[in-house]
This record gives sequence, structure tokens and C-alpha cells, in this order.
Amino acid sequence: MTTQPDQPGTGGPAEDKLAGLVAKLDEAIALLAGAREFAKPGKLPRVLDTARRMLLQEGGAEAIETRAEALEMAGVFQGSDWATPQFLVPSLTTQALKSPDANTVVIEAISELRLLAVAKGEYRHAQVSAEQAHHYLTQVIALNLWLLFGAPSEAERETQGRLAALPRRLFAHLAQRIGYEHIIDKLIAEIWRILQQRPIQVESVKLMITQIAICQADPAIDLGVSGQGADRLVSSLYGPTHASREDPGVDIYRDRLAGMDATALQAEATGFARAMHDTGLVSPYHPVLLRHLIEHGDQLLSEALGLSSTGRDCLLCYRELVHALIRGGVHPATPQAVYGLALMLERGILYQPPVAPAMWRQLGLSLSAWSEARLNLACGETVSPRARLLEGVLCMLGLPLGVGQGNNPTCQSARALSMWAYNDPDYLLQMVAWAARDDEIIMHFEGQPISSMASIGGVATELPMDLDPVSLIVVPHLDRIYAEMGRRCIDREGDPHRWVNPEFHGWWSGRGFRINVDVASGKLVELDSFLRHFYASYHPYYNGNQPLIHPQPAGIAVTDSAARFIGWHAITLLRANLDPGGEMRVYFYNPNNDSGQDWGDGVRVSTTGNGERFGEASLPFEQFASRLYIFHHDPLERGELAQIEQDELDRVIGYLERSWGADRLPPGNLQADAGP
Repeated sequence: MTTQPDQPGTGGPAEDKLAGLVAKLDEAIALLAGAREFAKPGKLPRVLDTARRMLLQEGGAEAIETRAEALEMAGVFQGSDWATPQFLVPSLTTQALKSPDANTVVIEAISELRLLAVAKGEYRHAQVSAEQAHHYLTQVIALNLWLLFGAPSEAERETQGRLAALPRRLFAHLAQRIGYEHIIDKLIAEIWRILQQRPIQVESVKLMITQIAICQADPAIDLGVSGQGADRLVSSLYGPTHASREDPGVDIYRDRLAGMDATALQAEATGFARAMHDTGLVSPYHPVLLRHLIEHGDQLLSEALGLSSTGRDCLLCYRELVHALIRGGVHPATPQAVYGLALMLERGILYQPPVAPAMWRQLGLSLSAWSEARLNLACGETVSPRARLLEGVLCMLGLPLGVGQGNNPTCQSARALSMWAYNDPDYLLQMVAWAARDDEIIMHFEGQPISSMASIGGVATELPMDLDPVSLIVVPHLDRIYAEMGRRCIDREGDPHRWVNPEFHGWWSGRGFRINVDVASGKLVELDSFLRHFYASYHPYYNGNQPLIHPQPAGIAVTDSAARFIGWHAITLLRANLDPGGEMRVYFYNPNNDSGQDWGDGVRVSTTGNGERFGEASLPFEQFASRLYIFHHDPLERGELAQIEQDELDRVIGYLERSWGADRLPPGNLQADAGP
């Protein structure tokens, strides 16, 4: 428990006022903590009102930080989204802090002060580690740097009045505690770490970079030696080439292009391509150039897309389709479509017979009123919903491992979209057509049709909005179908994933199924057999050096940096290979938006530097096996179980016993059998 500091002194009226408020808050917290569950809502307004008044005082944020644990234990966050801090999304803080509702602003402020206490080691939280809290606050500060350096806008003054000062006092305290000199540097490092994973959704990253650019341009802000490495990020968006370096605006840049000769256009093309492939970000000026170059030959177009010989050949073979895709989906408001198009051409998937005709269908697809309204609501109306969806399609086909589930319990649906984009792109395009045009998807489960419109409901209780354009339209349908498949297995013994995964994801999902947790009791079962089958199925040393042919669904037990169990999570097994250092690793796709995580006990998921391709996560084989609880395999290709070293299995079991398996151990000992 944290100890409360001495009461503020009585050196002046301001301190006396704060001291009085602190006493009132302590009394309100005690009343809330002592109230029964049904009576807590009646006690909460007094706590929030007192906290609001404190946060507007000098030293108020510090006083609340020291009482963060007491506030949470009393039930301030009970029944709200803030009650589960491990699921909070940094990008949502901006709207909460701008809210005209004082209670929303105050609860958000208390939540961030709680996480600050966790990050500083003053409060050991059951759901969030100090590292996770620090990581979250770094992102929150980065997204809201304007609160540190800017006065309230007219809009804020109109909607919030005096309340607009509260977030600024809060962030001044957060920045002071974390350290101004660290914010920009950590922000830049965080941006590069995220970009190395090549996510489809990059709006929050672009917002962070914009805030850095504003800080750099403001002479009143002294960053000292901080901010090294920011120039490449800022220039990639606002001035990657000679003609755009001072961020002249799209219209002026378009006029400049009209007067350029071939040499100048070549320089622009290579400059944009280099910036795009370096960062994964696309400047709004890049689409202007691309649309201009359609009339100037495919060589310059290829240069502007940064294509290799593979992509260039695909462009030349399908030039009319590529030109149509640029006209239909590549606009200054949809710049990431350029990167998606380039990587789609590099993958060569247009050579698959159904894909090119399916893309022509996508270009002319009539969207339902529901699809158009949903895209406009989530993405804005700067371009047509059809263009927005086309951008999403290009990005998903180019970056199949960049699909994220957002802040939604829809990892199964995100995994399916990623798997189809990776392995069966024409099937993905069919799903998009059905969902966007017909407002219905029909899939089959063991020969029986399941309609997304006839299903009762999905895993997500609310319609997800924080998704890429394709997921925005398709995931609600897939979620309902997935849940319905699960309901049809409810009377069967064992885990429903055994039957659901192959039917939901595709024929290539192995019909062999292994699970090491008893569904009824939650205890570990048949661990030795489970691990031996996994090694025999996936480890090249034990499966005849057979590479994984199709991506396979799997389930992991996610743990935090203290190796404490968090929950079950769906991933995709992609391959098992030696990394550059000669260590055998499992490379996998994780739909949770950010694959770089610390799972405790030395198990740190890598996203770069160990042979990962864009979007892949990886772990040494032993460490990955220790977090695995479900996998599929081909029952006809078991491998040589007897050849697996017992010492290796013992090391895996050691990782498991020290983490999520600690309270799931059956009576006796989990020592691996010697094998047949």
C-alpha cells in the first residue's frame, strides 16, 4: 500500500485551500470505500467534485497521485472502462480530456495519475505492470503534447470553460514526473518501434509526428539535445522531396509538378519512394505525384512506387488495372493506399487468376447504405466511401500482417482477415464484396449455412469502430458467424476451437488438434504429449525439415511482464526458422495491434532484429512453446516424437511452471516423460 504524505503546509491561502480539499477528499474516499455496492454511485459525485477542484490547484495532481490506490480500491472506476486499465487505448484519451462533461475529464485524469503511480513503483497493480504503465503514459503524452505547450483553443473554452485548465495542469505534472527531456526521445523511439511492424492503421503515429513537428518549430520550446532522429519522420510526411520540402500545400505542389521535366520528376519519384519504404508512411503529396505520373509512362510510376523487378513486371502486366486503382483509391486523403499498392505488386498476387478480376469488381463495387454510413462515420467524408474502402483493400493485400483488432475482443476475426489476405486473397475480396454490397456473409459449418444477419450476436458487445476500412465493414459479420459456430459446439465435449477453426479460417487449418488445458477445470493436462506433438509438427529438426506450408491458427496464454496470466489469445503460426544468430525461432502473427511485448521470465517478444519480416513477431522455439495452449496439425504428418530431447522439454515446462501454469499444475509433477 502507498503511504500518504504529510498534509500540505499552511504557508499561504493557496496551500490552505488545497489542504482543506485534501481533507475533504480523504473523507469522501473513506465514505465511498465504506459504502455497499448499491450505494457507491451515490457517494461518487462528492469524490469526483472534490478531485476536480483539487486538480485545478497547484499541487493537486501530486496529492491525488499519492491517493491513486485508495481511490481505485474505494471503487472510483467501478463499472466503467477505466476499471480495466490493461485495455485502455492511448488515442482515446484526447476525446476524454476534451469532454465538456467534468466527470469524464476527472475520471480520465485520476486514471492517468493512477498509472503514473504504477509506473513509478508506488502502486503495485494486479492488472498492469510498471513497464506497461510507463509505456502507456509515454504514448498518452505524445498524443497530447499540445496540452503541454498550447493554451486552450476557442473551441475548448466554449465547451469546457475553466475545466480546460485541468488537463494542462495534469500533463504538466505527468511530464515533470516522467521528465520533459525524455518525452520526445521516447516518443521517437516508440514511433520507430511501431513503424517497424508496418501496421495498416497509422493515424495515431502520424498524429504523434505532427506534434513533434509543432514542438520543433516552436522557438519557445527548448528540447535541448532531445529529438535526435525526428527529422526523417517529420520529412517523410511533410517534405520528403525537393519540391515539397517546405510543406507548400497540395495545390501548390500540383502546380509545381506541371512545370517539371523528366529529370525533376525522376528525383521526386525516387525521393517519395525512399521515404515511404524507409518508414512505411506516405506523404499526402505522394498521391498527387502518382496521379500525375499516370500520363508520363510506367517507368516513372514504377520509380515512384519503389518497385523491384518483381513489382515492375506485375505493374507492366496489369498496367490498366494499376492505373484504375490509382485513379479510384489513391488520393491525398488516402495516402497509405500508395504503400499498399506497391507492396501488393511486390507480392505478385495479381498473377493468381481470380485476383485481378476481383480487383476490377472492387473498383466498381456498389456499397450498401449501411457500409457507406459506417465508413463516413469512422473515416470522414473527405473522399468517397468506395475510395476509402479501396485504400483499405490495397493496404490489407499489401500488408496482410498489419491487420489489427483495435480495442475489441475480435482477435479471431482479425486473424481470419490477415490469413486470407496472406494466403487466399481472392477469398478475402469475396468476403469484402459480400459484406460491403450485400450486408451479409454466409459461411458454412459442417455443411450447414450460417448467415451473419441471422446470427444472434458476436463476441463484441458493441459495434467496433477503431479499425481499418476493410475490418470496419467485414469484422461485425465475421464476429457474429464465429460466435454462432461456437454456439453450435456448446454441447460437445472439449474445446470448440477444434471444430470452429478449420471451418472458420479455411481448409488448410490442420484437422489434428492439441490442447494442454482441461476445459472444465482449467488445469494442465497431457503436457508431455502436447509438447512432443508440437515439436514433431513444427520444429524443423523433428519434422523432417518440412517448412510450414499454410499459416495455422493457434492459441497462446498471454502473460504480463511479471509472467502473470492475462488471458487467452488467437495468433497465427507462420514459420519456424533459424534466426541470424543460429537460434531456432517461431515466427507468428499477433492481431493485438502491437506485437512487441514482455511476457515475463525473460520471454520478450521480438519484432525486429531476429530475422522477422514486416508484421511478424518471434520468440525462441522453447519460449514460444511455453506460452502455447492450442495448435492444429496434420495428423498424418506426426514427425519423430521419440527423438525430442527431454532436457529441451524440461526447459519449456520450467518456463510454463514459472508463469501462467503456476496455479494450473495437476497433482504430482510435470516432469516430461522419457518418451517411447
